[in-house]
Amino acid sequence: MPSKGPLQSSAGPQMQEESHSRGALFTIFQSTSKALVAYYQKYVDEASKKEIKDILIQYDQILLVADPWCCESKKLGSPGARAPYQKSYGWAYCEDQGSPL
Repeated sequence: MPSKGPLQSSAGPQMQEESHSRGALFTIFQSTSKALVAYYQKYVDEASKKEIKDILIQYDQILLVADPWCCESKKLGSPGARAPYQKSYGWAYCEDQGSPL
């Protein structure tokens, strides 16, 4: 983290080897980062919020975006960013018995 700027008074997340699982620590980092951005949006000006958000995204994008695929735009001719169209395999019924072949 930079030594000067809006984040100089807050201590950034530090990875430490403890009994906590890595996922739990990462969840704490992510929620702290989101809370910091929300605080600056609500109580401080928008320019400072954008500056902090840019710093955190440069550090690690996952701190603010839980699923990076949610940021991708929908592609033309497909149902989503990476989702293929679902194929339909309809059952062929025998007219005599009414059961699948």
